[in-house]
Amino acid sequence: MRLRTGVLMTTRTPDPDLKLILGSGSPRRLELLAQIGVTPHAVRPPDIDEDPHKGELPRDYVNRIAAEKAAAVAISDDEVVLCADTTVALGRRIMGKPADAAEAAQFLQLLSGRRHKVITSVAVKRGDKIWQKDVQTSVAVKRLSQAEIDWYLATKDWQGKAGGYAIQGPASMFILWLNGSFHAVMGLPLPESAGLLTAAGYPVTKGLA
Repeated sequence: MRLRTGVLMTTRTPDPDLKLILGSGSPRRLELLAQIGVTPHAVRPPDIDEDPHKGELPRDYVNRIAAEKAAAVAISDDEVVLCADTTVALGRRIMGKPADAAEAAQFLQLLSGRRHKVITSVAVKRGDKIWQKDVQTSVAVKRLSQAEIDWYLATKDWQGKAGGYAIQGPASMFILWLNGSFHAVMGLPLPESAGLLTAAGYPVTKGLA
């Protein structure tokens, strides 16, 4: 796990009474946590400004946003919060959630026939301490015809998706290969998330007992 300023690597003793708060309104992240038997006590999506800073690189951006999300969620002493942020990076370009179908079409045209990176950063906060990790995955998209782009836009599956697509939905037929974490592309890398929660003292495996 890479050490960054303000990111704590110490591990807390497991606390069976610790409650998990999911700091995200994403149903995909909720579903992914359920795959490892983790059910949040509550869902509290933070409201922050997610606009990139001028000249900000994709990895720096996604790590900053995840940390700011975690910092923005109010928790009590018996709670731990997990937040995450995902972005699609085409070189130095940050491709967030498209504002409309026209921007989604532009994103798909740019990704067509090219490789890009999907970066997801996870931040876990307990008290005033934050544990954080980012995961980068390389993804190759086949060359898309205009008919394929129009078809995908009509599904509306692009809405609310970084880069204008979701790998687990209809756009899966556009993905030639990936190198990295499928779950991270969906929005939450499970091994890394479980590791951060464990470091913060949340007993991840209690849901599997």
